[in-house]
Parts: sequence; structure tokens; C-alpha cells
Amino acid sequence: MAVSRRRRNVLVALQHLLKCALCVLSLLALLSVHLRFDGSRKLPSYDVTFQVSGIEHNWKREIVQPQSKAPISSHTLDGVNRSSDYSKLWKSPSNRDYVPCIEPSPDYTAPGQSRGYLLVHSNGGLNQMRAGICDMVAIARLINATLVVPELDRRSFWQDTSNFSDVFDEENFINALANDVKIIRKLPKQLATTTKAVKHFRSWSGMDYYQEEIGSLWEEYKVIRAAKSDSRLANNNLPPDIQKLRCRACYEALRFAPRIEALGKELVSRMRVYGSYIALHLRYEKDMLAFSGCTHYLSESEADELRIIRENTSHWKVKEIDSMEQRAKGYCPLTPKEVGIFLKALGYPRNTPIYIASGEIYGGEARMADLRSRFPILMSKETLLSAEEIEPFVNHASQMAALDYIVSVESDAFISSYSGNMARAVEGHRRYLGHRKTISPDRKALVRLFDKIDRGIMKEGKNLSMRVIELHKRRQGSPRKRKGPISGTKGMDRFRSEEAFYVNPLPDCVCHRQPPSSSGSSSIM
Repeated sequence: MAVSRRRRNVLVALQHLLKCALCVLSLLALLSVHLRFDGSRKLPSYDVTFQVSGIEHNWKREIVQPQSKAPISSHTLDGVNRSSDYSKLWKSPSNRDYVPCIEPSPDYTAPGQSRGYLLVHSNGGLNQMRAGICDMVAIARLINATLVVPELDRRSFWQDTSNFSDVFDEENFINALANDVKIIRKLPKQLATTTKAVKHFRSWSGMDYYQEEIGSLWEEYKVIRAAKSDSRLANNNLPPDIQKLRCRACYEALRFAPRIEALGKELVSRMRVYGSYIALHLRYEKDMLAFSGCTHYLSESEADELRIIRENTSHWKVKEIDSMEQRAKGYCPLTPKEVGIFLKALGYPRNTPIYIASGEIYGGEARMADLRSRFPILMSKETLLSAEEIEPFVNHASQMAALDYIVSVESDAFISSYSGNMARAVEGHRRYLGHRKTISPDRKALVRLFDKIDRGIMKEGKNLSMRVIELHKRRQGSPRKRKGPISGTKGMDRFRSEEAFYVNPLPDCVCHRQPPSSSGSSSIM
């Protein structure tokens, strides 16, 4: 009897232990599922203290929820299939031993006796003004002028009140070009009221025009005022030393103001936390859509709003625009959704960090949804910086654009949805710095593919990926000479069809380095 009772007690105890073990296992399983799949859980925030220009800042940000490791696409940009290395997505094209060559020739002399003063009114946005200012440096050299630090455009679409020194390092601009052109901050007081020759310099003009027609003005005037600065100097057929001077002005002298440089570098550092990143110049802002007349995928009310802006902007000459025709010719910026399809087709995985270099996207977050669904790690200066850090720049479009420019030039891959002024300037700078990976979308060809997707003829996947990769094998920023005019074009259309100087400074400022000779020396052609 006693033995039977003991056996029963042992069995009961074992049953209790088994139940407890099952409960523990169940709790562990539930906890594991919760931690793995509850994507809405937010991770704690943290504080990082850093210094910019000697001022201590506090960067309080929420840690980004880690993304699940997306499988690497079976296709990469060079068309190699399944065993392709992920790193090839980020690999820059070979520079083929092309290096910067901007030093003046042995015959180059210091600036001669100044014949007068050149005042410049820069026009356009940041990058249009940058190119124009660099051209005006070269023009001042051609006409033996003392250049007065240029005025920035305050009357453009953006209504930016920034002065030159707010955007650029004025002291470096003056000092770096001291052996090329004399530059002063202000016109001498005694000349403030003197009669000035106000001229709209002829677009894409060469040395003869400036030295003869403009140079002859010195006989009557001491001050010449350039009413506009954009596209006033020819892209080609200028003396080599003048072309190299343009590059020295652009890539060495015209640096951004120290506080912009410091914050721009901080933005780059914060993007690097996420790993290799794409800088995407998403030119889908209201001004671009209004100017280009591109209304595909927009509502009727949105199209009307853009049309009214175009009609009311006096210096935009073309008012009636066929949106469908523009898009078919590849003249429209890619939409955020189209950019997402494009990047996915190239082989970039879902967890690719992307820096959005742009102003306010037309349509806001709703229009970004399709891009974000494919690439959720979308960052910008507004998300990477605190309100206190970005506040001094917010109402100054040129300074905001300068921050985007720095992050774009330093990115692992740069892609633009439209070949506007910033896209062209960044492309040229990246070519100058060693032909960094810069993918130029073939918008005309891509639109045909996107339309097939819209009509259900084609789907996103392997076939689309193969087509997109093949289209862009040779559109990644590899070394090549600047393109000349389109055959058959004449007059101003001929100049307009040329590839702009600052888009591709080869061969003038990027030269082929010859292999070392037997004596151990090397030369540059």
C-alpha cells in the first residue's frame, strides 16, 4: 500500500514538472515570434554629441529599425549572372589612368594691367550660378578686367537672399585665383556712380568676341556689367590655359562657405553609418514640373496648378507644352515610382541606403510611397539633421542645395532622375575626381518600358532587369571625351547641342597619364 502511494506521488510530481516545462517552452516560443515579427516596436533613441566648426551640437536621433537582409539580385550592372558579387553594384568604372591636369602651361603669366572692372549678376539656381561664375573668371582674364565678387540671383523662382559669402568661401575664391585674375570684394567708392556698360554677353561666345567686341568697351567705360552669367562662354575651341582656368575656378577656388562644408561632411558621415549609399537627385519639385510641362500621373488640378505657374513666370519663354510628347522624347524627370522600378531592375537590394538630394517633392509623402515601398531606407538632410542644425539654412535654397551637392559628390553611386543643372555639375565633378560611379538613366528608353508595365505587357522581374542593365552598361561615368555638336545643327542650336564644359572636363582638365618611362619619370598628355 505504501509502495503504491509513493509511486502515485512520483507520477503526480512528474506530471507537474512536465506541465511547467511545456509552459516555459510555450512562453519562449511566443516571445521569439514577438521579437522577430513585431516591426512596429521602436528601438530606443540615443544621443551623440559632436562638433561642427567648433560649436558643440547634440544629435538626438532614433535608431533606425534594422532591415532584414534582402537577397542580392541575380543580375548586376555588368550582366554577370547568379555568382555576381554585391560589390560590383558599387564599383566605379576604371579611370583608365586619366587624372586631373589643371596646372597652367609654362607660358602662362600673372594677370596684366587691369583695364577696368567687371561686375557680374549671376542668374539661376546654385549650380547654374556656379558655372556662370567660373566662366566669368575666365572672361575677366580674356578682357584684362578686375573681377568684383559676383552678385547672386535674388529674383529667381527660389527668392533666395543669400550673398556670395553666405554660400561660398569668399577669401579662398580671391586668394586661389590671385595668379590668374585680380578679384576685389566691392567696386571702389569713386566708381559707384560712374556710367557702366550694361551688356548681355552673347551665349557660347569665344575668345575673339570678348577680346574684340567686349574689350573695345574699355575705350569708353571703366566698368562693364554682365547682366547674366549663364552659358556666356563657348564649351570648346578656347586656349588650353583658359579651359584649365575654368576648372581651377570650379574645383579649387569656388568652395562652399566653411559652415556649409562642415555640415555637408557631417551629413556624409551620417549616411556612411548605413554603409555604401546612393545619392539620388530626385528632380520632382514643383518648379521643374511647371517648367518642363510634365504632368504624367498627375491629377487635373495638379496639372492646372503647374500650368498657371509656368504662365506667370515671365522669363520662362515656352508656355504651351505637350506633356505626352515631352515624356516620349525623354524630356521629363522620372517619377519617384519609376526611379524605384529602375533601381530595383539594376539589381540594388531593398536595404540599399538612399540619400534624397532634392527640395520638396511635388505631392509630398504620398508620391514617395511607391519608391519607399521598394527602398525603405530613404534619408535626406531633413531627416539626418536636427531642427536646430538645419534651421539656419531652411529659407535659403542655394545653401540647402549646397548641402545636397556635397553629399552627392561624395556618394558611392550618384543617380539623377533628370539631367538638370545640379545633375550635370555633380557628374562633371565626379568625373574630375576620378570618374566615380555616376549612372545616367536613359529616360527615353525607360519610358517605353514603364509604359509596357502600365499596360500589363511587361512585369517587373528578370526580363525587365536584363533590359535595363543592358541599356545602362555604358552609362556609368567611364572616361570619354566631351561630346561635340549634333551633326546637322547650325547657329545657336549647334552650340546648344554640345555637351556642356562642366559636365565633362575631359580632355581639357582630365588627361591621360602615360606609364613611367625607363628612367622612372612619368608624363601627362
